[in-house]
Amino acid sequence: MSDGSKAWTAMSLVAALGSATMAKKALNGGWKAATGKEPPANPADPDIDLWEAVMWAAVSGTSVAIVKMLATRKAANYFAKSTGHLPPGLQADGRTSPSPASDAGDVAGASVTG
Repeated sequence: MSDGSKAWTAMSLVAALGSATMAKKALNGGWKAATGKEPPANPADPDIDLWEAVMWAAVSGTSVAIVKMLATRKAANYFAKSTGHLPPGLQADGRTSPSPASDAGDVAGASVTG
């Protein structure tokens, strides 16, 4: 494993764990504000209403996945700006030398020609 690969592994792990923790905390507060109850600790528990279990699973799963993806994209953008290439395994299909700005939604490196 190369140094860049190790760096990316560490960056993506920190981004994923940090974003998931923040998303979970925000979701718990939002759920309590919206329903007046604590979120289900175990949605598979038969004592939890089915609608509540399904809604919690859908909202929390989707939210955590989106926040994790956004954090990973931000980390990939930083990695690409630092190294000049995307992290290992993130090159898009058919692209051999992507620009760091094009994959992460950042336009800082874009230029306009007239």
